[in-house]
Amino acid sequence: MAEKVDSWEQSIRLASEKLLEDNCITKTYIDSMINNIVKNGPYVVIIPKVAIPHSRPEDGANDTAISLLKLNTPVKYPGDKEVMLVFILAARDSNSHIGLIEDLVDILQNKDTLEKVMESQTIDEIKNVLL
Repeated sequence: MAEKVDSWEQSIRLASEKLLEDNCITKTYIDSMINNIVKNGPYVVIIPKVAIPHSRPEDGANDTAISLLKLNTPVKYPGDKEVMLVFILAARDSNSHIGLIEDLVDILQNKDTLEKVMESQTIDEIKNVLL
């Protein structure tokens, strides 16, 4: 969780810290996620206020994992798209992340759950909503 960040790039770096620390991803993977958005625009903003930055396994994904950064103040991604939830998705191969995506879709399609996550003020509150 963070009150705010100065840029969308910083939101990706901050959201990636735990995955990097746990060796699930490399710094190259973080750079690749940022470069993908620079090159392709804000395609990672899949619904209002939610972004799912990701890259290809060969760009530095060592394991299949997901992390979440919840911002109290939205950050603007390219195209002036406001984001408050940044889910970093890493997959060690092209198939291993399918279960993660299915779980994430279930969360994102449930407006009540999504609203509760957005309103959460602590990590424990978010865990109670999601787990």
